[in-house]
Amino acid sequence: MTDAVFLSASVPDARRFPEYARTADAVAISAAVNALLHATLGRRMLIWGGHPAITPMIWTMADSMKLEYREWVKLYQSLHFKERFPEDNARFKNVVYTEPKGGEGDSLLEMRTRMFKENGFEAGVFIGGMKGIINEFHLFREIQPKARLVPVVSTGGAVLELARFAEPDLAEDFDYVGLFYRHLGINPAERRYQTPKEQPHDVRDRLDSPRR
Repeated sequence: MTDAVFLSASVPDARRFPEYARTADAVAISAAVNALLHATLGRRMLIWGGHPAITPMIWTMADSMKLEYREWVKLYQSLHFKERFPEDNARFKNVVYTEPKGGEGDSLLEMRTRMFKENGFEAGVFIGGMKGIINEFHLFREIQPKARLVPVVSTGGAVLELARFAEPDLAEDFDYVGLFYRHLGINPAERRYQTPKEQPHDVRDRLDSPRR
């Protein structure tokens, strides 16, 4: 799979990162994550490093779409955080666990490096977030230099620090479904498939017939 989409998203913790929580829009973060799932599931592989506030959103949306979502999503987690894994992790059968490497920072770097090197990405989407989203953005940009960068500035949080990399509509347009269709190059007429193996390689073969 060479056209995967990477998701980096979180809802800022006001106790740990009040500076990011002050600007974050939790409603917009949730809406953007759900819109991304609507645009991609059954059409593109979605890959992310698990976050307790985001993984349950992905599970709920994926389950409601009645696809073989285990084939369309891949979750990376560092075993450094095994005592804090959300219960929803158990529902995803496509989880890659990476070994701890010293402390938290080194363990996260190991997980992110493996995630970005082991997969081919078409784009990276960045929503809300805290300091980690900045680290993921720059590492993703370094390892996947040809991938599109989609920092959704309107969601606030740490992603505001990435505004210089964003097109103007990423700060102004709250129609997130339309936004992701444009920035990810997904045609709304693309059919959804139960598994990636069923999906034709040529995008033109995935489109519904034009309406007359």
